[in-house]
Amino acid sequence: MRSAIVVGAGTSGAIVARRLVDAGVVVTLIEAGGYDTNPAIHDPSRAGELWHSAEDWDFFTVPQEHSAGRRLHLPRGKVTGGSHALNAMIWVRGAASDYDGWERDGATGWGWSEVEPVFDAIENDLLPVTDDYPLSPVQASIIDAAVQEGLLRNANYNGGTLDGVSQEQVTMRDGRRVNTWMAYAQPVADRLTIVTGREVHSVIVEEGRARGVRFEDGDELRADEVILSAGALGSPVILLRSGIGPADELTALGIAVVQDSPQVGKNLHDHLLSPVIFTTQRPVGPPQPGVSATQTHLFWRSRAGLTEPDTQPLHFSVPMWGELEPRGDDGFTLMAGLVTPHSRGSLTLSGPGVADLPLIDLAALADDRDLAALAASVRQCRRIGARPALAEEWGASEVYPGPEVADSDVEEWVRRTAITYHHQVGTCRMGTDPGAVVDPQLRVRGIEGLRVIDASVMPTVPTGNTNAPAAMIAERGARFLLEE
Repeated sequence: MRSAIVVGAGTSGAIVARRLVDAGVVVTLIEAGGYDTNPAIHDPSRAGELWHSAEDWDFFTVPQEHSAGRRLHLPRGKVTGGSHALNAMIWVRGAASDYDGWERDGATGWGWSEVEPVFDAIENDLLPVTDDYPLSPVQASIIDAAVQEGLLRNANYNGGTLDGVSQEQVTMRDGRRVNTWMAYAQPVADRLTIVTGREVHSVIVEEGRARGVRFEDGDELRADEVILSAGALGSPVILLRSGIGPADELTALGIAVVQDSPQVGKNLHDHLLSPVIFTTQRPVGPPQPGVSATQTHLFWRSRAGLTEPDTQPLHFSVPMWGELEPRGDDGFTLMAGLVTPHSRGSLTLSGPGVADLPLIDLAALADDRDLAALAASVRQCRRIGARPALAEEWGASEVYPGPEVADSDVEEWVRRTAITYHHQVGTCRMGTDPGAVVDPQLRVRGIEGLRVIDASVMPTVPTGNTNAPAAMIAERGARFLLEE
């Protein structure tokens, strides 16, 4: 009987495991973290508690030259459910042109006509995707203020047009988080072999074929197929430790080269956010159980001539102070967002062991076009917060960047405050060119029996949150494997 190892029980891995076991494959699902027993995972109002927790890999970048030399925190889920156990559950398909662009650039078979039916199937099958929930009063006013600013109210941003302000579509049911682990893998746990709390060091490759995985303690587990679904940071790390990557980098670390694949860990990119924070005279109140701190967002084009929006601010019902000094007890945040980054970074190993943390360089804001777009989004958020629906009805007053920062100086604010939008992609890029890490069927080039199925294979990041595209990739990747 055919057997497979799936590494990572996050958005992609949980789906792959379910589809394979349903087809009669003997599946071992490996998760470096533990089970999702932390109550904060299940209550959307408590998501902020999960950063720096036991369920967070708690990655940091190297100092970012173009972002005031800061090391940016990159929360990633180390738990069943993966980052879908930590995130805001926002469901965005992206733009049709995103996927047509993938296909045009060599990801054959990944155009919109091929992926749209997969999104349809996911949303009508196991995973609840809904915007049928009451808006918090301040969130309703944020929508009104955005309309006063001149944006259209978009009732369904997943309906073909992103532009406008919308209520977020999320994966929730009855005020509780629902992720792909809960919807896909957990219901068939008795048909899976699930290994938790063990980190995979590398893939065992013998005579050009993947034969299993090796754990951090040297133990081995073997199967006919190996699928890496450890995410845009985890999957390339495992490939590199396996000797699959840039030969010169591997040799320098004393790692035997199994397959010279120069692009493993390259093409790293991410969406970015920058906060605009307001205090209010009318109380917003603390987060309520079962209610996410973010319920609305908008898509907007920062300049003329763009074919799709390049910004996506998120709106939070709390002041997101982060590392800023609090300037009040109550308020809200319009988190300016960049979703079409031009900057490209890389991920490399610092050593051959699991204790050697990866060197993650987003090259955040290295491209001036990214800085210009995110700064324009900040300026827009400032204008929205000053509209009557917020300034008059709530007594909203901007405290960050604050009146001391002129619009002409916003770029410096962005460099000092930009943070991740949690959407790293691209480090195991798929394509048909010789440099692609995986082919369009997600097979690792040069190694039989090994696939990467997660956000790392995206050639370019879609316009919007990456959870839905990662789920779509998982459904298609599992199908490719079963059809082979």
